[in-house]
Amino acid sequence: MKDLDLLIGGTDTLAEGGRRYERLNPVSGTPATRAAAASVADARAAVAAAQGALAAWSATGPEARRAVLLRAGDIMEARAADFVAAMTEETGATKVWAGFNVHLAAGMLREAGAMTSQIGGEVIPSNKPGTLAMAVARPRGVCLGIAPWNAPVILGTRAVAMALACGNTVVLKASEMCPRTHRLIGECLVEAGLPAGAINVISNAPEDAAEVVRTLIEAPEVRHVNFTGSTGVGRIIGRLAGENLKPALLELGGKAPFLVLEDADIDGAVNAAIFGSFMNQGQICMSTERIIVVEAVADAFVERLAARAAALPWGDPAQGDVVLGALVSPEAGAKMAALIADATAKGARLVAGGSGTGALHSATLLDGVTPQMRIYAEESFGPVKSVIRVADTEAAIRVANDTEYGLSSAVFSQDITRALAVANRLESGICHVNGPTVSDEPQMPFGGVKASGYGRFGGKAGIAEFTQLRWITLEDPKQAYPF
Repeated sequence: MKDLDLLIGGTDTLAEGGRRYERLNPVSGTPATRAAAASVADARAAVAAAQGALAAWSATGPEARRAVLLRAGDIMEARAADFVAAMTEETGATKVWAGFNVHLAAGMLREAGAMTSQIGGEVIPSNKPGTLAMAVARPRGVCLGIAPWNAPVILGTRAVAMALACGNTVVLKASEMCPRTHRLIGECLVEAGLPAGAINVISNAPEDAAEVVRTLIEAPEVRHVNFTGSTGVGRIIGRLAGENLKPALLELGGKAPFLVLEDADIDGAVNAAIFGSFMNQGQICMSTERIIVVEAVADAFVERLAARAAALPWGDPAQGDVVLGALVSPEAGAKMAALIADATAKGARLVAGGSGTGALHSATLLDGVTPQMRIYAEESFGPVKSVIRVADTEAAIRVANDTEYGLSSAVFSQDITRALAVANRLESGICHVNGPTVSDEPQMPFGGVKASGYGRFGGKAGIAEFTQLRWITLEDPKQAYPF
């Protein structure tokens, strides 16, 4: 077990009073990390450090900012073993998922570096003779990033990379579930040459989360908030940001539909559904949650899907290679059992899986799910997935949109024109035709609609989030006025 301090102003800093808390391994229950438990005063110190570094970092040219971010990507990859160890111990992730986290997060740092010279503006014709009018993108200031535990390297890096590329300084509030993993991101950036205070990473005990988050959002120096996590907490973050007149980027929960039309490539659809449903035990905001199948091909599709799901190895990733590792807590495992019991009591058929112990759970499929069952509308955030049979394409679209969420979606059909028409009717921020619901690339606009949040990470959309436009004019000092 490793003792962890706060990262404030580029240095290891004890929490006020030396307070710490323990993050337990979700499988063994043994301590994985003993982390600093930040107080309100510590949160304010982190913000002050970010504010102190802002003037110099925002004035740094794009080439120098790019160099830091590219070096950070290289350092992150070189420290992959540290990230993998932290993720597996703190969250029960498989080594494959942890390694992929490092790979994609390093790519996000490099993509952010590439964008430093793309932060521009435009010249706008003015009605005033002799006037040069410009819209110029400028850094917002201190940005607060609040990252979750489920894809901690990817989402922790995403919370800070583009903000730094745009000349902002940042405070990363680590998840209580994986403080060591999130702290490593800050270490990579500091080692890469980011000036002291440009990134600050604070951890807090779970019981202090609400107070620490409120303090960070309400700090006058903080000018932007981004949060990835549950819709319930996102509503609180959005309300606090709104009350303090601060823009927020919220990427929240999902209930991703996966539509299989009657002309789908069945084997291709099965492959994508298996990956989208069970990668990281289904603990991804984009995870396939509802497999909506047209009745004409449902029997064949479900038979093949169930056989694949039943064959997926699951268990403690510390004991060997498995496809499904641990859920984040034993309580998450108990939720899976409750969803299965509710659905089967109301008529669903268990066609694969159904076994679990503590934080470990098998890949599970429930066929014949109806709106009366909890799992129809409730985000499982685990490896229990519903199959919903429908009569035709129109019914599939109607069921897909019958949710408060709208993050990712997918549709399988060999008629591309038809598939694209369906994709355009799905209420989601992301849709993949003949691909899985789980997908991410650093340069793509990533985000949802409805209760899945608002705003977009990634590429040029990310620049728009982490900068603000200023109207600047150069005018004739001898211009005439009406009085």
